[in-house]
Amino acid sequence: MLECFPQADIFTIVDFLEDRSFLKNRQAYTSFIQKLPFARARYMNYLALMPLAIEQFDLLAYDLVLSSSRAFAKGVLVGPDQLHVSYVHSSLRHAREFQHPNLKKSRFASGLKSVFVRMLLHYMRAWDARSANGVDHLIANSRYSSRRIQQAYQRDSTVIYPPVDVSGLSVGIHKQDFYVTASNMVPHKRIDLIVKAFSRTPERRLVVIGDGSDMASIKAAAGPNVEILGYQPFDVLHDHLQRARAFVFAAEEDFDISIVEAQACGTPVIAFGKGGALESIIGLPDERPTGVFFREQTIESLICAVDTFEQHSDRFNSTFCRENAERFSAGNFKAALCTFVEVRLASFRSEAALSSTQPPSVRARLQWRRPS
Repeated sequence: MLECFPQADIFTIVDFLEDRSFLKNRQAYTSFIQKLPFARARYMNYLALMPLAIEQFDLLAYDLVLSSSRAFAKGVLVGPDQLHVSYVHSSLRHAREFQHPNLKKSRFASGLKSVFVRMLLHYMRAWDARSANGVDHLIANSRYSSRRIQQAYQRDSTVIYPPVDVSGLSVGIHKQDFYVTASNMVPHKRIDLIVKAFSRTPERRLVVIGDGSDMASIKAAAGPNVEILGYQPFDVLHDHLQRARAFVFAAEEDFDISIVEAQACGTPVIAFGKGGALESIIGLPDERPTGVFFREQTIESLICAVDTFEQHSDRFNSTFCRENAERFSAGNFKAALCTFVEVRLASFRSEAALSSTQPPSVRARLQWRRPS
């Protein structure tokens, strides 16, 4: 986004980044949460304050506001003479369709704490829906995410897939006999499912890269054929993506960049067949497949998918994977985003100029829209 609009100022709830290269070493304006106790290590503890925090930014000096919103950024306050375009990564799904499974996993399904958490989630859902009304144009990161946006906000959105640094990844020529998965080890990523499935098939080797809250339980479930490397720098991940037989992915995500990165390295993907994965992977029986889907988040379904992959391994080609990944390049993203914003901004300025030159009665007619 900054490469599209290099002069833009940056606002964010918190900023504790050490590597600032992708921000061109610029500083961001942060909210009051930045200075609260333990914010660096535990800023998510201040979740309930984030709607308030994002609304405190004074953005009235800007004619264009472009937000990149996982949950809160789209809630910034703007006026009628400003254009707000929001790139929405998710419609606060953990407080909507994932509420009940998340409460069970967190052991908040009952009791006094459960009442408090449910009230907080209710408040978050209400704020999330209301804040979407302040956005002029919504961009979704996948068709799946666009359907979530329609359900949650009753708003249409335009799909622009996220940028993946395909040019910084190279295809691995020599594949080795192991599978790889990489992710933050948190419950919804379902690394536990992958580890348990491969532990049941000891003839297959699995390498796990990543760290997180589920590390201890995942280590406990791992068989001797599962190697857990923990957090690794990107060059180690890149090396494993190049050499692996396939990348394994078990989460339901709106869009996941690691899936595309694996294909950019010429590696096919075995993925849960729901969410954005259906848009970034070409599955069997296509003539140029780049992966295999499993339909249920179960050990048996995943093992069956690996079996299918091995039975049809001669149909997967590194060239197919790389060409599919090229669809999600950073260049394609920048071209689509810049065009989208520039067209809407030009139209917005034109309408504003036309409205300001008309008498009040004419302006009222120009602004009226027939109800759909």
